[in-house]
Amino acid sequence: MRLEHRVAVVTGAARGIGRATALLLAREGARVGVVDVVPEVAGTAEAIEQEGGRAASLVFDIADPVRVSEGVEALRQALGPIDILVNNAGIVGNVAPVARMTPEAWEREIAVNLSGAFHMIQAVIGSMAERRWGRIVNVSSVAALGGLHNQVGYAASKAGLLGLTKTVTLEHARDGITCNAVLPGLIATPLVTAMPAEIREGAVAVTPARRLGEIEEVATLIAFLVSDSAAFINGAEIPVDGGLRLNAASLGSRKEASAVRRTP
Repeated sequence: MRLEHRVAVVTGAARGIGRATALLLAREGARVGVVDVVPEVAGTAEAIEQEGGRAASLVFDIADPVRVSEGVEALRQALGPIDILVNNAGIVGNVAPVARMTPEAWEREIAVNLSGAFHMIQAVIGSMAERRWGRIVNVSSVAALGGLHNQVGYAASKAGLLGLTKTVTLEHARDGITCNAVLPGLIATPLVTAMPAEIREGAVAVTPARRLGEIEEVATLIAFLVSDSAAFINGAEIPVDGGLRLNAASLGSRKEASAVRRTP
């Protein structure tokens, strides 16, 4: 197993990409700490243990640096020094155009999606540097590359993760630490599969692969990036989007352009 004797922490691990990643890292031999703001995250730890792995779960808000510090220390006590961090937690529900996005909604999205990742990295990177080995993966989005209609907070926070990723690499690659970003497109998470069919079909239509991505496809990339096999991949931004990024226009602008073309 590629991750035997390693300790990993995965945020946003109650469901979706985070849960699939935690399960796969455990199958690769890691002891896994799973974190979320909902108590259902305990189910991920239970699933790992049912498969013969070792896990610990905690419920806390990564936007709160004090809770992060306390939580990370508790995971260290339970599992050992943390070698791997997967910053997957994020929120995506603040939908409004730039002109009507409330300051509270903007600040909350930045606090969770960007500042939360920063807090988690700060809590683990010192001990990684001391041990001369560490792996950090930030789960961004293809929205970081092209923006996203009516979701300025989400797009901006996911773009911010790319700057965070590169800076960690510049400062800590010499310490044996890698920090990379994965950029999922539209993945068949519970949130996406619950979307109206029209939205899903529109996304598939502009994705060259002509399908949604699978959760396990993202998890598999993350598992590779945190292994010894990926030791010289650092500061990278890797899309997992079926080619969606190659169609530069967003779904909203495509819809508007189509309406214009139909206007006499």
